[in-house]
Amino acid sequence: MPHYLLQAAYTPEAWATMTKNPEDRSAAVGSVIEALGGRLESAYVSLGEYDAVVIAEFPDNDTAASFAMRAAAAGHVKTLKTTPLLTTQQALAAMASAGSLDYPVPG
Repeated sequence: MPHYLLQAAYTPEAWATMTKNPEDRSAAVGSVIEALGGRLESAYVSLGEYDAVVIAEFPDNDTAASFAMRAAAAGHVKTLKTTPLLTTQQALAAMASAGSLDYPVPG
């Protein structure tokens, strides 16, 4: 099953709620991912541009997009970035395929 990197930044209102009532958001996120036929592989709170990072499996891009749309619609996330991930073997196959292509450069 394809893997995805999900990076989220919470709204100030979400942080206000979570600091008053701390909770493990990975349980809620994991249940939605599972309802879509996916699997939460790992979840982290992060420092910097994004507040949370999740590695998840989804059946396909459409399902990953459904999750991202639902998470954004909930209103507690101000930014959500979804990045499809390739295994090393998939990347090697893509490199081999790319190396055999004739791609004309400009000029």
